Formats: sequence, structure tokens, C-alpha cells
Amino acid sequence: MSATRYTYLGPQGTFTEAALHTLPEAATRELVPLTSVQAALDAVRSGEAAGAFVAIENSVEGAVTTTIDELATGTPLMIYREVLLPISFALLVRPGTTLDDVKTVTSHPVAQPQVRHWMRAHLPEVRWEASASNADGARLVQEGRFDGAFAGEFAAALYGLEPLVTDIHDAAYATTRFVLVGRPGRVSSPTGADKTSMVVWLPDDHPGALLELLQEFAVRGVNLMRIESRPTGQGLGNYCFSIDCEGHLTERRVSEALMGLRRICPQVRFLGSYPRADQRDPSARQPGTSDDDFDRAADWLARCLDGRAEL
Repeated sequence: MSATRYTYLGPQGTFTEAALHTLPEAATRELVPLTSVQAALDAVRSGEAAGAFVAIENSVEGAVTTTIDELATGTPLMIYREVLLPISFALLVRPGTTLDDVKTVTSHPVAQPQVRHWMRAHLPEVRWEASASNADGARLVQEGRFDGAFAGEFAAALYGLEPLVTDIHDAAYATTRFVLVGRPGRVSSPTGADKTSMVVWLPDDHPGALLELLQEFAVRGVNLMRIESRPTGQGLGNYCFSIDCEGHLTERRVSEALMGLRRICPQVRFLGSYPRADQRDPSARQPGTSDDDFDRAADWLARCLDGRAEL
């Protein structure tokens, strides 16, 4: 395995690459752009890379389903870090192109919903097609296959293009969440502001099945930050759930919630506990859910077994 190689969705000039460079260790790694999220993750699975850096969620479009599904299937991987990157697009064109000249545009499919209202207002007759990434869209414009590409302004110089319009976004404060993924290993130490991710499969389809799953978190005071249903591919009505919750696996409330899920669900895939990128303090804990509360309850139970419950 190359311990110094990180893969990411390329080519050069993607938002993924920009977010990756915010990690301090990126300066000492070989950063290798690949053609897809799947390829980036498979390089980790095969041992060709120590880590893959991929987008997992956007504040406008929601989950990056390719990443969610790849983490739920195949050889297990773990999340070790996350990065939040504010997103704003530029319309990149070949030098000399005017807005009236733009008849075709391209971008990554996740980008299109973030600029569609702007397109409706300024380029209502333009035809949009998907590209493998926003930077790949810029490359296609350079080659003359499209008139414009929605990408990061920083990608213009890489492909000999000009930003015709900048600061394009339909939603203010649009943000994409990226994660650094590696092979399973020991979780990092808790910081006090952590997140735990997992994928959970329901045991069967019956009334209250999802409620039973959620109660494992609720009764222990664990706050869910995200829950998404995804088809398992085993027929209509078969779903698994991708979940992020507050807290770290070393906290009793989180570890016991996962043990509860493992008791009632046929499969639980642990995806890691790692520092929250926003560094926000976690939600106020419910009474009785601290590690001290769990320890006191365990001590009481031990005294019950010895006939000393009231001591």
C-alpha cells in the first residue's frame, strides 16, 4: 500500500481537490486525481492508496448518492476526517466568448440543481449536459465540445478559460461536505465534538420497524444529524439507512446505541467516528446519558446482583 497517496475525484481543478488542500497532511501526500468516486475508493480497497477524498453531501442537493452507496457496499471502508467547503460557481468559457455565444453548458450532475434558477434567468435556451466532474466540464469546454462549464473559478487558469460570470449560486451559503476515507482501523480519539456514521439494514418490513431503529438512539439521548434511506438493490421496498449521529463510539450512549442496533438489525456497518468539521458543541445532552450516568447505573446493577442494591 502507498501510505502517502490520496486519491480524489479529478481531474485537477475540482471542488474536491480544493477541499482536499485544506487538510494539513495534503502538503505531504501524493494527490492522484481519478475519473470517478468509485475509482478513488477502489484504489483504497486495493491498497494502491492510503486514503480517498470524496464528496458525500451538499446543503442544496442533499446526499451524493454514489458515495453513500459505495460506502454501504463492497469491502468495508471508514471515514476519518470531514471537510466543509462553501460552494460558488463560475461560468467558464473560452477567451472571447460572450453570454450570447453560450448555447451549450456542462457540469457535474450535483452542480446543476445549484445553478438552475440562474440558468433559467440568464440562459433560458441553453442546453445542459452532465460531465464526470466540474473540472472535467472545463476540459470539455477547452476542447470545444461545450460553450461553457459551471465550475470553480480557480479551474479557469488550468484549462485556458475565462470566468465569464462569477459567484453563481441559487442558494446562499451553499456548502459541500467531503470525507477522507481509508481502510478500517482504530478510531481517532474523541474531541468532544464528534460525529459517528453507519449504515443500518432493517430486519424486515413491519409496522414500526423504522421507529424501533430510531428508538435505539432516542432512549440514549443520541441526536441524529442525518438519516437517508437508500435502496438495497434487492427489490422494491428493500432499504437500508445511512445515518450520522452526534458523539463518538467511545461514549457509552453511542456505543450502546450501536449495540442495540446490532441486536435487532441483520446488518450494521460502522463507518467511523471522527471530529466534526464545524467544531460545534454537541446538542445539550438529555439527563442520564453521560458516561458517568451509565457507570453509576452499572454499579447499581452490580450491587443488585450482590444483594446490596440499597447500599
